Amino acid sequence: MDKFNHQMVKRTLSLLIVSLCIVTASALADVKLPNVIGSNMVLQRDKPIPIWGWAGPDEEIKVEFAGQKVGTKADEKGVWMVRLPDMEAGGPYQMTVSGENTIELTNILVGEVWVCSGQSNMRMGLGLVNNSSQEIAKANYPNIRLFDVPLKTAGSPQQDIESEWKVCSSENVSTDNIWEGWPKGFSAVAYFFGREIHNKLNVPVGLIQSSWGGTRIEPWTPPEGFKLVPELKEMSEKIDKANQDYEKATEEAVAEYEKWLPPAKDAVEVGESILSPPTWPKHELDSHRQPAGLYNAMIHPLVPFAIRGAIWYQGEANLDDGMMYYDKMKAMIGGWRRVWEQGDFPFYFVQIAPFRYRWGSPRPYRLPKLWEAQTASLAIANTGMAVTVDISDLEDIHPKNKQEVGRRLALWALAKTYGFDNVVYSGPLYKSMAKEGDKIRISFDHIGSGLATSNARPPTWFEIAGAEKQFVEAKAKIENNTVVVWSDEIAEPVAVRFGWHEEAQLNLMNKEGLPASAFRTDRW
Repeated sequence: MDKFNHQMVKRTLSLLIVSLCIVTASALADVKLPNVIGSNMVLQRDKPIPIWGWAGPDEEIKVEFAGQKVGTKADEKGVWMVRLPDMEAGGPYQMTVSGENTIELTNILVGEVWVCSGQSNMRMGLGLVNNSSQEIAKANYPNIRLFDVPLKTAGSPQQDIESEWKVCSSENVSTDNIWEGWPKGFSAVAYFFGREIHNKLNVPVGLIQSSWGGTRIEPWTPPEGFKLVPELKEMSEKIDKANQDYEKATEEAVAEYEKWLPPAKDAVEVGESILSPPTWPKHELDSHRQPAGLYNAMIHPLVPFAIRGAIWYQGEANLDDGMMYYDKMKAMIGGWRRVWEQGDFPFYFVQIAPFRYRWGSPRPYRLPKLWEAQTASLAIANTGMAVTVDISDLEDIHPKNKQEVGRRLALWALAKTYGFDNVVYSGPLYKSMAKEGDKIRISFDHIGSGLATSNARPPTWFEIAGAEKQFVEAKAKIENNTVVVWSDEIAEPVAVRFGWHEEAQLNLMNKEGLPASAFRTDRW
């Protein structure tokens, strides 16, 4: 390095250090909000509304909103929070947050807020669904607001997200983001769900979309969730060990930097070349494939933003889990509820559609076993399941009829969350069986106004078995809102299966058009 360049480096380093000190000091004094609190947002009605952020230590903070004024003081680390009292739906409003500086937020609504998460079928944009051009053209709803969380991972819980609230418009629902050509706009399922809620309730709706294609459920689960489920102790221990290893690695890295810095300074002074600095360690969980890796970066920064509930569309990546997926659903749902501290808020999920899986050895019963785990998840408090066996595409893992998926999720919310009477929100779910000679009679919950088939033909995809445990194709008929199942090959039946195959195209439904879910009466 020649003398001129050497002096330039010294001058540049000095300016950078001075600038960094000035910026850091200024940043610590300024009031700052997380990006989820911003102009165009929707705040949850009928619940206390947390507003939080950062400022200088002990800085006095004042929040003014819709005629209300609340104040607090930042703690010694500069963190502060206030809670606005419950409000009815309405707006638009302005919000002023002031301390050493003042932040003005505009066009804020109060209504219903839902978090929408999962893998690619949730992330799939409006530009990829049936009738996408028409749907995008009419997607102008100024009282629906969209918050799209970018793809990011982290080994430890993060405090903020690089995004902003947008008004629902044709332009904003169709803008490509994250991946070139995918997902072609805002989440279609989230949008159709929110549109249905908005139209039925006539209140503002805020949709927070946070999903990532091809991801398992474990990365979306907070550490607190794994600790709730003894069957997942190994996962919890893995997180604890990864945190301990990272803490040790960072201590070692700091020591290496302390060794590196003095000779680096000396080299700058005399114009000699500088050795590369030590590599900073990466947290083992900083990955979209590791437990909590997505929760840390894409869910935790949303907490404790007040929400009504969550919708979830995921499972393809956990195809081989079988009933273990039920334990993982307990962990994730329980974990989210624990960190949000807003009680057992509604959690409605999609039972994934039939699909001809070609990876791995041919095992057509893997998917039914996952369906079984998803159905079992209805035992978790305040949950609901939208069944999609009738709107699938065996050659496309991303079925395009997302309108109906969003509507079916909304039916659960309208009936169970918003108290709409006379709303049939679920298709038939297996209740019990009774042996009647050489036949078995199947009873269902959620038959609505009665059982039917989608094509006016007898129910399909039923199988029956005797004591030898060999299932054969069965005949079936609807009788007194039950289904009678039999086969001429089985004189003494003991068990029935329905739709127990990944390619099952089921026609059994209730008269309201909601399909029955696959099931088995045996546990062989």
